[in-house]
Amino acid sequence: MLKLNKTDILVILAIQVAVLLCFIFHLQHTPQEKVIQKHILILSSWRSGSSFVGQLFSQHPSVFYLMEPAWHVWATKYQGSAKVLHMAVRDLIRSVFKCDMSVFDAYMNEHRNKSALFQWETSRALCSPPACDLFQRSDIISKHSCKILCGNYPFSKVEEACKTYSHVVLKEVRFFNIKVLYPLLTDPSLDLRVIHLVRDPRAVFHSRENVANELARDTKIVVGHNNMKDMKPYAAMKAICKSHIDIYTEVKQPLKDRYILVRYEDIVKAPLSRAAQLYQFAGLPFLPSLQSWVQHITHGQGLGTNVFDTDARDAMNVSQAWRKTLSYLQTAMLQNICKEAMKCLGYRPARSEDEQKNMAFDLLAKLNINTACPASSSSKHHN
Repeated sequence: MLKLNKTDILVILAIQVAVLLCFIFHLQHTPQEKVIQKHILILSSWRSGSSFVGQLFSQHPSVFYLMEPAWHVWATKYQGSAKVLHMAVRDLIRSVFKCDMSVFDAYMNEHRNKSALFQWETSRALCSPPACDLFQRSDIISKHSCKILCGNYPFSKVEEACKTYSHVVLKEVRFFNIKVLYPLLTDPSLDLRVIHLVRDPRAVFHSRENVANELARDTKIVVGHNNMKDMKPYAAMKAICKSHIDIYTEVKQPLKDRYILVRYEDIVKAPLSRAAQLYQFAGLPFLPSLQSWVQHITHGQGLGTNVFDTDARDAMNVSQAWRKTLSYLQTAMLQNICKEAMKCLGYRPARSEDEQKNMAFDLLAKLNINTACPASSSSKHHN
């Protein structure tokens, strides 16, 4: 057996310490590969079920979510048009995706809490550590509980929290010139994927009518400030329907497998399977706790307690409520205004009041956008 004296042992220990110190020094001075966050942009229009889809992602413990951050641009510069504001909207979105919240300095008071952010309480990430210490990241958190308990934290917590998540998800309804998104789609520092959410224009119109006063400022920005009051709802729908066609034809081509089109009606028909599809698209696991939450939130009673809340409701009945409420004259006008978008997105026209009121008559066609939608302007140019 080899015997070591005290000197030999000290030498061996010294060598081991030296090797360990060299290893630590190497780790500290070797450039570490930065993990790039995944970025998901939910593109939709007002009253299309986008708050629900946003919550699918917000409640996931790996997601930092914000609901309509571009609201601050439109609220501050409300005298402008959507066309004038779209560059500012895009730049804000880019900064938020990169967790640079200093972009809000142009739209908020210098001294502010986290609660200055529009609809901040809808973000589970802003209701759990490090943004708020009163809940756990794994909790399903209602916005009402969060608003009561988590509003007084400093605004700096928004950026701090954002940097700790693998996925940043933003929901936006304020892109009407879709080509302005191209710099984001081609930005190598962003791993951007687009979820394009649509809903039957007749249902959107019906829902917008219920909250017309709340959407009045946004409607003016979309259609202009001088249009006749009676025609503004239809003018807004014309712009919304056109934007959906533009998103599909102009965004799908450069994104290819990083773009997905989803109809709200398909989600409410099969919420668990559609939610699983969206999570897979985003690269997120569909956790058992989220499966239970999705089942609960889509199989409640009635039409919900508040039109701006994501609470438990009968989602299928919500999606069809317009058929019982709209007059056929309104329906016919919308079907004419949005004819191209409805054909593209698989929404059948009701050819009579009887067809509209007959709930057994299915107005949802199989989605076949590749043949039903027009080719993009870029495709036409190359052809």
